[in-house]
Amino acid sequence: MKLAARLGRIKPSATLAINAKANELKKSGVRIINFGVGEPDFDTPQNIGNAGMESIRKGMTRYTAVGGINELKDAVCSTLKADYGLSYGRENVLVSCGGKHALYNLFMTLLDPGDEVIIPSPFWVSYPDMVNLADAKPVVVTCPQEDGFILRPENLEKAITPRTRLLILNSPSNPTGKYYGADELKALAEVLLRHENVLIASDDIYYRILFGGKKWVNLAMVEEKLRDRIFILNGVSKSYCMTGWRIGYLVGDRTVIKAATDFQSQVTSNAASISQWAAVEALAGDQKPAAEMAKVFERRCTRVLELLSAMPGITCAAPDGAFYVFPNFSAYFGKKFGTRTIAGSLDLADFLMEEAHVAVVPGEAFGENNCIRFSYALSDEEIEQGFDAVARALRKLS
Repeated sequence: MKLAARLGRIKPSATLAINAKANELKKSGVRIINFGVGEPDFDTPQNIGNAGMESIRKGMTRYTAVGGINELKDAVCSTLKADYGLSYGRENVLVSCGGKHALYNLFMTLLDPGDEVIIPSPFWVSYPDMVNLADAKPVVVTCPQEDGFILRPENLEKAITPRTRLLILNSPSNPTGKYYGADELKALAEVLLRHENVLIASDDIYYRILFGGKKWVNLAMVEEKLRDRIFILNGVSKSYCMTGWRIGYLVGDRTVIKAATDFQSQVTSNAASISQWAAVEALAGDQKPAAEMAKVFERRCTRVLELLSAMPGITCAAPDGAFYVFPNFSAYFGKKFGTRTIAGSLDLADFLMEEAHVAVVPGEAFGENNCIRFSYALSDEEIEQGFDAVARALRKLS
């Protein structure tokens, strides 16, 4: 049967493909340690779950306004005031079915055919495909490991053309965990101030998971003149262990938010009412569980870096946050195991799945073939066992 042409412009999710292969091996009795999953391994905090259950008991299970309940919009505004020092009103907020949905709403609202979107690489796997679905053109700008996987202002300047509509900044980043500090953002802001046609999507989904005492900062906080051109994307999935609740939000210019709300009304209508009430508690309630989880991830990150440093030939930029590492495995490319040759990150990920029974995501999916992404949202025991298995498998290559 003939499919829509737009589907030819997207690639299947690499993370979902890895998970599918891991699940098949599990069904055959093989124990797989899965470093590929991009979600916290903790349960949703009890106070948040209770808020969701209470909304059911009270019968708050009907349609809500398309853009979200006022209580959640107010909680978003209060969070941005407290954590960003920025003032927004309800008219500046759209609640969606997860952060990905919020981002897709923004793309579909802003982008026309031929528009260009600058995407620093390594990037979250969905950015280019979502831009393609909006009939726009992804412009990938390589940010190499020697630059700390950070977009440099001179490279941003070179990438901007008269057709540039949007820049995506993700900090801390998936897959690298790298973070844009105030000085780095100010340098980018100087470039963006010269190009008034360029809007900015600030993907802040991991902003509460920062290491080393780093203070949160984003572009709107360091350059007030850019604020009207910046759209903040966030949600409750990562910081509050609510991946399955599917609540994200988009904050920005009221005209764009109104248009994005109208678009959402014809696609999904409102996000789940129960999830919205739980998200109110997540943002407005006790923040200790989120802070404690971030400390656990920081401790795990330190251990993962130790384990990686013990493996010959591997280099890894130390993350500033999130729960991923993105080590460079290119020293193993060209090596063989039997008749198998490791040509790149995809081959290496497949080799580790079969020989180490470890699931990872190839860096090729993130725009950097030299690397492999490991999520350390696993137990300490699984981390130790998994990296031990990786080290043993690598020793088989020659």
